[in-house]
Amino acid sequence: MLEIFEYSFMIRAFTAGTIIAVLAPLIGTFLVARRYSLIADSLAHVSLAGVAIGLITGMYPIYTALITTIIAALFIEQLRSSKRLSGESALAIFLSGGLAVAITLIGLANGFNVNLFSYLFGSITTVQAIDVWVIASLGLVVGGTIIALYKELFFLSFDEEVAIVQGVRARVLNSILMIMTAMTVALSMRIVGALLVGALMVIPVVASMQIARSFKATVLYAVCIGFVSVWAGLFAAYYLNIPAGGAIVLSSLGILGISMILRR
Repeated sequence: MLEIFEYSFMIRAFTAGTIIAVLAPLIGTFLVARRYSLIADSLAHVSLAGVAIGLITGMYPIYTALITTIIAALFIEQLRSSKRLSGESALAIFLSGGLAVAITLIGLANGFNVNLFSYLFGSITTVQAIDVWVIASLGLVVGGTIIALYKELFFLSFDEEVAIVQGVRARVLNSILMIMTAMTVALSMRIVGALLVGALMVIPVVASMQIARSFKATVLYAVCIGFVSVWAGLFAAYYLNIPAGGAIVLSSLGILGISMILRR
């Protein structure tokens, strides 16, 4: 079984996948706690539009996806905080609107191609060295920021009004969380795919909540479940010749089922 690590593309896939396995559930824990789980799917559709822009213009798609996703995340937060729209309405608009823009741009680029499919569903064979470096570099930024602001984000996740009264700069922290979410979504596309990245940010957290007895334990269990899901999914993708994103999400769903049985 270890011959899988004789291939450089698999080493790159496991390296990038391990980073994503930590970041996605880490961010997802705060999103689920705030009942904001759908933002990952909304931003994933927007990031797909960014990928299409990159493929049309010849730019590195991860960079264009990062830019478009961060802009969308900040705009969603602005709409939510200004009370112009409810959080659910803003997410629904960007989810459908992002997909519409992506489909239109794909049509202008003469339809689907192999590169685009790798961003849609994830592909272990197309992960390049530059992808690993970008994911590792920005992953350090995201992980370090979340760890540094853990207490404040925890406070905001459970009682935003009290946090504001206590002097927590909620608007700034909410914007930072949205930016970190957008970055995680854009970085995860190479491994999980834009259409499934939201599942990796939510399912491990929900599975963890079935067995954890504290918020900190929920974070730790979610990261562990994400790690197991990604590694099991990558092994399955290699040996069964199936899309990596689907295999990873199915692995996390299996763990969710086990955790629900254990809770009962």
